[in-house]
Amino acid sequence: MKTRIVLAVLFAAILSGCVGPRDAEGWSSSQKREFMKILSSDKYVSLCNQKPLYDKVRQSQNSRLMTKLLVGYTDNLANSCIDSSTLGKEYDAYWQKVGTSDIQMKLRAGQSIETILKPYIPEYKQFGLLLAKYKALQRTPETSAEALHKVRMSLERIKLMRPGLGKTYVLVNIPEFKVRVIENDRTSVSMGVITGKKKHPTPVFSERLQYIVLNPTWNVPDSIARNEVIPKLLRDPAYLKKHRLVMRKDYNLDSSALNQDSVNLAAYKGGKGDVPFKFIEVPSNRNALGRVKFIFPNHHSVYMHDTPTKYLFKRKVRAYSHGCVRLQDPKRMLQYLTEHYTDYSFEEAMKKYDSLKTAYMKIVKPLWVHTAYLTAYVEEDGTLRLFPDIYGLDRKQKLNF
Repeated sequence: MKTRIVLAVLFAAILSGCVGPRDAEGWSSSQKREFMKILSSDKYVSLCNQKPLYDKVRQSQNSRLMTKLLVGYTDNLANSCIDSSTLGKEYDAYWQKVGTSDIQMKLRAGQSIETILKPYIPEYKQFGLLLAKYKALQRTPETSAEALHKVRMSLERIKLMRPGLGKTYVLVNIPEFKVRVIENDRTSVSMGVITGKKKHPTPVFSERLQYIVLNPTWNVPDSIARNEVIPKLLRDPAYLKKHRLVMRKDYNLDSSALNQDSVNLAAYKGGKGDVPFKFIEVPSNRNALGRVKFIFPNHHSVYMHDTPTKYLFKRKVRAYSHGCVRLQDPKRMLQYLTEHYTDYSFEEAMKKYDSLKTAYMKIVKPLWVHTAYLTAYVEEDGTLRLFPDIYGLDRKQKLNF
C-alpha cells in the first residue's frame, strides 16, 4: 500500500514537472530555492529555535542539514514554538507527529515545500489574519514590545489547537470574555461570557458539543461542598433551603434523601477528597447554572451555561467562575443551536424550558467547541484587538528561542 502511495506521488510530481536532478538527500535545486525563500522571511513564523541551524544552512547549503532544518521548521509549525514544559496543566495541546522519513519521502517524490508544509498550517482563519498583522507590526517602528508579544503568543497557541478545526465551530476566547459561533468562517452568533477565576482558570481544550440540558440541576462538586457549602451549612442550618439545595446519597435526585443531621458534616469541612454524600441544586430561575447548559463532555468537567448573576456582565473583566463558561444571552444561544443543530423547533424547546422540568436535546450535526487563550484577535473588519493577560500565560509560557 505504501509503495503504491509513493508511486502515485511520484507520478503526480512528474506530470507537474517538479521532478528534476536530485542530490543524495533527495533535494532538487528548485526545492532548495523555495525553502530558502520561505526561511528568508520566516513565512510561517516557525524558525524559532532553528535559527542557528538556518545560519549554517545559508552558509553551507548542506543538504543533510537542510533536511534537518525542514523537519525542525515543520515541527515548530505543527506543534508551536512554545516550550511544552511551560504550557500549564490546564492547557491541552494537540501534538502532531512530524517524521523525518515522511518528510524525506515527500522530498524525493518531488513535492514542493509548500505542499509538504500545508498539512501543518493551521486551518483556523485567525492564523492567517494574525500572521499578516504580526508581519506588519514587525515593520512598524512604533509597535510596542507588548503588542508584538501578544500577537506572537496568540499565533503560537493557534498552532496548538486541535487539527481539523474546519470552518464551522464554537470559539470561546477566554481573555476576550467572548464566545462566537462561527460558520463558514463568518460569525453567526457572538456574546459576552464569564470565565474562570485566576485560581480556577477555564482550561484550553476542544471537544464536540453533544447535547443541551434544559432546566438543569447543579451537582455541587465535592471541592465546593467541602470549602463553601459545608462551612456555611454548619453556621446556618437553614442554608440548604435558602439556596434550593437537597442532600442525596449520590448525584441523582431519585436516590436516597439524606438529612444534614444524619451525617458528620464537620468531618468533611475543608481539605480534599470525595464526600460520601452529595448536594444538588434543583431547577429554578436562581439555579447556579440558570435554565440551560450546553454539554461538550470533557475531562475538565467544563461546559457553557446560563447564570443568575447577570449583573457581572456590566464589568469589563469577567473572570468569576470556577472554570465553566457563563453565557450573557443563553436564550439566544439556545434558539440558534436548537434551530440549526437539533431536531427540535425553538417552540418545542421553549415548551420544555417553561415546564421547569429537566429535559435533554441532542445535537445532531457536528459542532466542535474550542476554548482558546488568544490575547490578540483580528475582527472580521480587520481590526486588531488586544486583551489583558488575565491568567498570566503571556508571561509564564516561554518561547523555545
